[in-house]
Amino acid sequence: MDHVDPIHPRDEVPERADAHAVAPLLNCLIHEAAEPAGEQGVHRLRAGGLLLRVRGVRRPRDPELYAAGSWHPLTHAELVKLTADELRRATGLDNPELPGEMIDSRDAVAAILTARARATAPDDPYVRSEQSLITGHPHHPAPKARGGGPAANWLPYAPEAYARFPLTLLGVREDVVVEEGDTTALDALGAAPRGYRLLPAHPWQLGLVAARPEIREAFDDGRLVRLGEAPRPVAPTAAIRTVYAPGDDFFLKFSLDVRITNDIRRLWRHDLLELRRTDKAVASAFAAGTGPAAWLSDRGYRTAGFAFEELAVLVRDGLRPHLLPGSTPLLAAALVDGFEGSPLDGLTDPAAWWPAYLRQVVPPALEAFERHGVVLEAHLQNTLVAVDSVGRPVQALFRDAEGVKLLTEVPRAAGWERLVYTLVVNNLTEVAAVLAERHPGWNPWPAARAELARHPVPEIPGLLASPTLPGKTNLLLRWTGADGADARYLPLPNPLACR
Repeated sequence: MDHVDPIHPRDEVPERADAHAVAPLLNCLIHEAAEPAGEQGVHRLRAGGLLLRVRGVRRPRDPELYAAGSWHPLTHAELVKLTADELRRATGLDNPELPGEMIDSRDAVAAILTARARATAPDDPYVRSEQSLITGHPHHPAPKARGGGPAANWLPYAPEAYARFPLTLLGVREDVVVEEGDTTALDALGAAPRGYRLLPAHPWQLGLVAARPEIREAFDDGRLVRLGEAPRPVAPTAAIRTVYAPGDDFFLKFSLDVRITNDIRRLWRHDLLELRRTDKAVASAFAAGTGPAAWLSDRGYRTAGFAFEELAVLVRDGLRPHLLPGSTPLLAAALVDGFEGSPLDGLTDPAAWWPAYLRQVVPPALEAFERHGVVLEAHLQNTLVAVDSVGRPVQALFRDAEGVKLLTEVPRAAGWERLVYTLVVNNLTEVAAVLAERHPGWNPWPAARAELARHPVPEIPGLLASPTLPGKTNLLLRWTGADGADARYLPLPNPLACR
């Protein structure tokens, strides 16, 4: 039977979609293109001089523009136009693609909300947390854009719609297989004919690339054959192109030739060729650690030489071998977005929960940096927090070697800035903000200062004294067409500096 949320009936979907899409766009516009204009919630757009008023802080809402002596509400579409006009003035550049992505993101949210009303949430709290991010990245102008295609093309694979689906199984002739590392988990998904190796494919990605000449020719000449579907469905995680196989307990990460936030989400050749070396460095750092933190290793990859990036699949460790007994893993980003069963829902006092979160998340990232020269991409979507039976954080698990940097390859200052952004700005400040919003009058920052200060990292005193933190400029990044890995930062007020 279809489930309709009695609090949010279907006829409210357009308004709810607007609200979900407006909040991250406002966060970007306020941070990257505006300055405070006196009254609380009022901001002046720097290039055009217009006044913008919003309500709310963590997730701003109800935007209004001042004109002809009064405030005028803005729809999401009007806010998109205002943003584009402001960026043209500020940069002297035009970008006809980004406004379309912003609209696509909003429309994707509407499709997701409609699909969720007809779907059943997964019983597994971990999978439920991975599939909870309706708003998405809180500081991106188009966090839910799906490439502009019809919703029917991507909804069957959307984590936010509680999707589960079988992988497509291909056979790749042995003489054209390319692989590195431990890929044995793939062979458990089915049986390949003699002279072939099994290669699972994401159905969405296969639909995008199957007609390309090099792949069509491989099907025609027998280098590539279709073998049906895997017998057990997988669950897409928040990363969309990464899926979890609950019964087999491993993750698979695929290429996806769709722009998600800042990048086309391919498994790029240069990243795959560096994968084992990077992953080994991170795994060694965690093996040398003293706490319960764990690294979900990217064990290896398999692909076809004639479509190296398009058909690549990466095998990642599952959860169960790493988890403390009796603990339940949850996606950290879901704690911020909220989901049924979140440990924050029953929390009456964050005074013990927050230090426990800090103790699990902060030390592994700082120790990897200082002792091993490893810069984790410790943002909310790459951090899992395992909680005990009462919802208290007892362990952190980190993932995604693709986002890791090594200090042997990047300047220490650049590595530290990246770590501060992902760990402090993207992770700690977001969790602190949702806790402070739920518990007015409580201050999360003395405990955060104390946790950071106890680690012998030379940069920490400067971090605690600095008036600002580096805030990533996703709006300007997309408007100027910069590579997603080429991060640029603008200063944010540093709450750690307030004693």
